[in-house]
Amino acid sequence: AGPAPAQVGFRKGPGPLMSRLASRSQLELVLCAVAVSLALLLGIAVVALAIQYRRDPSHSTCLTDACVRVASKILEALDVETDPCQDFYQYSCGGWIKRNPLPNGRSKWSTFNSIWDQNQAIMKHLLENATFNSSSEAERKTQRYYLSCLKEQRIEELGSQPLMELIDKIGGWNVTGSWNQTSFMEVLKMVSGTYRATPFFTVYVGADSKSSNSNVIQVDQSGLFLPSRDYYLNKTANDRVRLGAADSNQGKPLPVGCKQCWGVPGTYTLPSRWHGPQAGAGSGILNNYLIWNLVQKTASSLDQRFETAQERLLETLYGTRKSCTPRWQTCISNTDDTLGFALGSLFVKATFDRDSKSIAEEMISEIRAAFEVSLDQLDWMDEKTRQAAKEKADTIYDMIGFPDFILDNKELDDVYDGYEVSEDSFFQNMLNFYNFSAKVMADQLRKPPNRDQLCRGLVSPSATPWLDPSGREYDKEGNLRPWWQNSSLEAFKNRTACMTEQYGRYTVHHEKVNGRQTLGENIADNGGLKAAYNAYKSWLQKNGEEKRLPALGLTNHQLFFVGFAQVWCSVRTPESSHEGLVTDPHSPDKYRVIGTLSNSRDFVEHFGCPLGSPMNPGKHCEVW
Repeated sequence: AGPAPAQVGFRKGPGPLMSRLASRSQLELVLCAVAVSLALLLGIAVVALAIQYRRDPSHSTCLTDACVRVASKILEALDVETDPCQDFYQYSCGGWIKRNPLPNGRSKWSTFNSIWDQNQAIMKHLLENATFNSSSEAERKTQRYYLSCLKEQRIEELGSQPLMELIDKIGGWNVTGSWNQTSFMEVLKMVSGTYRATPFFTVYVGADSKSSNSNVIQVDQSGLFLPSRDYYLNKTANDRVRLGAADSNQGKPLPVGCKQCWGVPGTYTLPSRWHGPQAGAGSGILNNYLIWNLVQKTASSLDQRFETAQERLLETLYGTRKSCTPRWQTCISNTDDTLGFALGSLFVKATFDRDSKSIAEEMISEIRAAFEVSLDQLDWMDEKTRQAAKEKADTIYDMIGFPDFILDNKELDDVYDGYEVSEDSFFQNMLNFYNFSAKVMADQLRKPPNRDQLCRGLVSPSATPWLDPSGREYDKEGNLRPWWQNSSLEAFKNRTACMTEQYGRYTVHHEKVNGRQTLGENIADNGGLKAAYNAYKSWLQKNGEEKRLPALGLTNHQLFFVGFAQVWCSVRTPESSHEGLVTDPHSPDKYRVIGTLSNSRDFVEHFGCPLGSPMNPGKHCEVW
């Protein structure tokens, strides 16, 4: 018999599938159904997320080489173990601090120092290039000046001879030999004028504070050798006696107490019988001080003995360990101080991307616009003062990257025309420059101020110093005059008092920050950050969200604040910290970060800092 005919259709009896299912338990069937459902939901979620990521570029990640390098640098600087709402400076800079111990010979090391060292290496290569052949005489002078500084053997051979000859030329010094006791004013004129030292006061030509389009001769107080007057307080009583002011009948006595010793400028009057260098202190003391100023000014161009003495002083003042700074770095810094525009020309031509300057200018323009918008939102400023502040903002002169004239050989050469530079005598090159700069300064007296030659620097992180307690006193033309309405002025003072109190609570090595001394820069830091962040938000509205950086787990808004903080990563000795507290108008780097960000409502929002945490104390000091 043949095989049974094939049956077509559904069989009523249990088939292979049904028999397998029948062998499963009820629990397994339920689990199988759940698994299928989850797989379906997961698939739907994946599709939805893919669509969302395509629509929203802010959730995509930038994986270019540049983005990976930047992310790596940021991550290395972070201390992810620290809660950003507890100590944002440690969170942002803890890794950087761990990886950057203080180098020998440095009292402070920061991100700026690191960049400067890199730039110095570039300038060294440019100036030591055997094929150096510039068409600019100013640039050739720069190389000759630098090479003269490198000739250590020649400098050691000369020893102190150049200085001794200079001292003899201007009348002698009673420390090293005979001196002319009747020529005090002539010596003062030479030391202050020809050689640009500032023993008793500073004389310079600058814009008239009440007529900013004109230059005038200005006389200002001079500094002392040490960073601050409090370094001298142990000798105050002795000096007072030697200056003939110990007798209360001769003038207002100087209290011995540290904080009261110097008081407010103008409250101390000279003794009635004090008539000049021959009285009180004695001409010998004043002559010593006068010549010592000249010695200090020229010491950097002399032999190793002077350098060693300087290092010992720096170690005492700033706690620096013995310096291992190579000679070429010292010479680069010296050359930059003397021929900065010409050295800058070489550097810019070799390294500067011209597009970066226009990008920076556009960024500054956006920040200015954002600041003007924020002015409209101030409820404490009257309309007349607000309008004047906007007009002042519109007249800000940006100095970004470099002045254009340094790329024009003729204009650059004109700046240093008349300055003679030899490759054989570093000391003489220094003296020639002092003499040259004195003539240039005198020549500016009958000319309008030249803003291009005021300074050479980078974009300031402080966008509002022109409206700090000092800057607010100048109008849009830079003239000193009252332009605030009284109501706004009082409101301004009340708001600045909040910052004075806030920063005055911060301490470094048990020493308090001077909230009044640092007020202007604190206002600028806070106002600058707010304006920059508002400008960033405005940029996002026009250009859309950027891609995220990889591996950081931070939004771009959070990265904005991390970027601000990491600019100020630094380490310094206790001695240097003390010096900064008594002399620096800026707050210590740590509190430039913590103080500014704890006042920022935007920062608190994006990092979700709870009320009452160190970075969200609840009270936000705001001026601009």
